[in-house]
Amino acid sequence: MSRVISVHEYELCADADPEEFEAAIQDAREEGLLTLPGLEDYHLLKGIKGARVHRYGAIWIYESRAAWEALWGPPGDPIEKPDYPENWRIWEDEVLTPYLSEDPDAIRFTSYRELGA
Repeated sequence: MSRVISVHEYELCADADPEEFEAAIQDAREEGLLTLPGLEDYHLLKGIKGARVHRYGAIWIYESRAAWEALWGPPGDPIEKPDYPENWRIWEDEVLTPYLSEDPDAIRFTSYRELGA
């Protein structure tokens, strides 16, 4: 069964302090806010070269499409924010929202199905 890998791009608002954002991310990790059923791994990133240098992103790796859809719904019928796991709502509302230039649900992202698995 192939995994699903979601790539999220985070754009900080003009007055956001990158060091504070990075500290908030670390606190979220320590608090377990990024623990989700079916989420195998994740990587929170800061660009060092290319089109997104000094900008942030995340890679979320789910064990399967079924696990990903159980959390977020199928591509054509995603679940509504009130139905998100509680810790994910906290991640979005208390960690991301104060720093991002747009609503966390409006960020640029792509979810991929892993090939060859």
